[in-house]
Amino acid sequence: MLLRLRIALPDRPGALGAVTQALGVAGADIIQVVVLDRGDERAVDDFTVSWPDAAPREHLLRALDELPDIKVEGVWATREAPGTFPELEVLKFLTTAGDRALATLVDAMPVIFSADWAACAADGSHDVVCASWRAPESVRFPELVPARPVAATLESGVHVVNAPLPPLALTLVLARVEGPAFHRIEVSRLARILDIFLLLPAIEAGAERAFRSASQPT
Repeated sequence: MLLRLRIALPDRPGALGAVTQALGVAGADIIQVVVLDRGDERAVDDFTVSWPDAAPREHLLRALDELPDIKVEGVWATREAPGTFPELEVLKFLTTAGDRALATLVDAMPVIFSADWAACAADGSHDVVCASWRAPESVRFPELVPARPVAATLESGVHVVNAPLPPLALTLVLARVEGPAFHRIEVSRLARILDIFLLLPAIEAGAERAFRSASQPT
């Protein structure tokens, strides 16, 4: 399986090499490393590794615990193929998705951000317009819609990003059940994707038709 590890480490020569060596000794095959943050002599990196299905993740944590000044912020499964740019493929498909554009975007969000589910609802009423396949039956939407995407952690421990779609009067919620809170770089990335999405032709009309269809009584 593919795992994502978010690791905070000293921003000094040798620190990254010590982490990669520890992961390799534990049996992880490192596929990709992405630097999320640097500053104040610390760095935050996302490692994507191939890990045997039957091997406990605790083996990875124990290997990293032995390293000084290393903090593992999260270990969780990911479906994002390393070395690809899934948001570009999704945005390309959305240009011809028609009325399915909004639902396609919501379905793709968990894959793009290594999250668990996403859902979209009308502002005020919180009537769900569309949701990804792992979304719960009851989704908690913010009472006050933020002006821009904002990360939060619910009382249940679920990490979310609440993102407005102002032209459509909709709010998107992206959730990560396991793993760390959404990093500011992830929130900024989501904001850029939504900005581009809202500029695509016929998005507003298609979303309106989808909302009318979802609101009709069965």
